[in-house]
Amino acid sequence: MKNHTQQPMPSIPSDAAAEEFVATADLSEFDLSGFKPMNFEFEAKSAALNMRLPRNLLDAVKRKAAAKGIPYTRYVRLLIENDVSR
Repeated sequence: MKNHTQQPMPSIPSDAAAEEFVATADLSEFDLSGFKPMNFEFEAKSAALNMRLPRNLLDAVKRKAAAKGIPYTRYVRLLIENDVSR
């Protein structure tokens, strides 16, 4: 292990530049502590759910989703997926 401070990740403007960077860079030299896990949704959404909620509950859901940086509908879907996968 090298004995120096890790560099911040550079801004990468395109997918091609990202592929080149990953292929040639020593990622152990960079500070990756700010990275967060990412989930990708590949399955098509083929059904809809319509429900009525008290306004205060919907507002709370929207605040939680905003704090996570995702749309509230995706946040609700994640809650349902997490619950049924247990």
